[in-house]
Amino acid sequence: MTNTVQPIKIAILAMGGEGGGVLADWIVDMGEANGYVAQTTSVPGVAQRTGATIYYVELYPDAQAHADGGRPVLALMPLPGDVDVVLASELMEAGRAVQRGLVTRDRTTLIASTHRVFSIAEKSAMGDGRVDSDQLLAHTARAAKRFIRFDMAQAAEASGSVISAVLFGTLAGSGVLPFGRAQFEATIERGGVGVKPSLKAFGAAFDRAQDGDDGEPAKVAPAATPAPQPRHPAVRALVERVQRDFPLPAQDFLLEGVRRLIDYQDLAYAGLYLDRMATVAKLPDDAHRLLRETARHLALWMSYEDTARVAALKTRATRFERVRGEAGVQSGQVLAIHEYMHPRLQEICETLPGGIGRWLMHSTLPRKIVERFTQHGRVIRTSSLRGYLMLRTVASMKRWRRSTMRYADENRRIEEWLQRIAATAQRNPALAVELAQCQRLVKGYSDTHERGLRNYDTVMRAFERAGAALAPATLRELRDAALADEHGHKLQAALAQHALA
Repeated sequence: MTNTVQPIKIAILAMGGEGGGVLADWIVDMGEANGYVAQTTSVPGVAQRTGATIYYVELYPDAQAHADGGRPVLALMPLPGDVDVVLASELMEAGRAVQRGLVTRDRTTLIASTHRVFSIAEKSAMGDGRVDSDQLLAHTARAAKRFIRFDMAQAAEASGSVISAVLFGTLAGSGVLPFGRAQFEATIERGGVGVKPSLKAFGAAFDRAQDGDDGEPAKVAPAATPAPQPRHPAVRALVERVQRDFPLPAQDFLLEGVRRLIDYQDLAYAGLYLDRMATVAKLPDDAHRLLRETARHLALWMSYEDTARVAALKTRATRFERVRGEAGVQSGQVLAIHEYMHPRLQEICETLPGGIGRWLMHSTLPRKIVERFTQHGRVIRTSSLRGYLMLRTVASMKRWRRSTMRYADENRRIEEWLQRIAATAQRNPALAVELAQCQRLVKGYSDTHERGLRNYDTVMRAFERAGAALAPATLRELRDAALADEHGHKLQAALAQHALA
């Protein structure tokens, strides 16, 4: 006969380093200390972010087991439609649980953090590969009987603890398990490691779950950004030029472009940006869409990533502060940062003055010597004085950027792009907007930039072949296809579909 008493079934989805194993052990220890037979298993994911480890816990009353005349047989893994509680350390993991069928409307309490750690697929997408968090939240909420969620990573950081303690506190506050708060807290104390911060994080999460707030706080509309008031006279002159010569709807993008390009190069470079935008401002434009999109994408293109830019970004004080924060470095601890760098011959040539770079690129023996010394790449420790000074030396080469081979090539492409936009805007402003957004294809560094540039050139050739007959929606479709996969297969299919191959 089948016993009507069923185990309490709990699935935990967590990434490496988030304490999923500790959380599972806490639940098992609490169950065993309070009259339950407990079992935990784990199914590891692949790598750090391509798959989470699934920890599975079953709890069965010890008294019922004795009444049944034997030990219960507990499952080794969760089954779709047969889970009481799912705990997810991040919003995407909650989505994965729903996708696997572990979350059901009639049974499952889902407890999840709403913060995001982007997956490899999201990070490596040619375009914006991020999953829409609002849609993910809405879909997940519909799938669960009860959905308790808030930013648990932020709560853990505020408590000086880890997210597993926050999940444990939320589990306690949800009231879904037959244990009181004191029994949960006693479990943490028995662990004996990080007890004080863990209890602090536990308490804050418990109170939030007890308050019945199953969602995020209402979003407050951001305050209007005040107009910048730079102290440097030359910078102030550029800001005043934007405010005087350009329409208000485009000024936010233009001011950000000026700021970005001063940081990237210098004041004169930012002035060149405004000179180019002044020409665009004279073109036919519906609701200033063309001006805004061109302002945005021109600033991005003019601040292309070369070796000097990459070196500058890797040696900024703000980056060291961010890494220290993400690593949770405590007072008295030493942080070591290792940069894995593998510049190709092309990047080296592009950093050199134009004539020297082209000579080296097309030489024989010098090229082989450089390739021999760079083929295995280098590991540079930027947290050391030697490694830091090496990259700062490379970063300082930005002063010669305008004389480099890379600058000449990028400047030529930018001018051709602006000329296409100007010619197209005269006959079809909507198509000109789509053309401006094609800059999205040109991004990144090294192989990423090379693939994007190849797709951009392919789309531009199709644009030239189609001429005035090309519809804005068709160009948008080609651009989206180019961003869909790095190998260009979808782009080729789209070109063939529109007879533009």
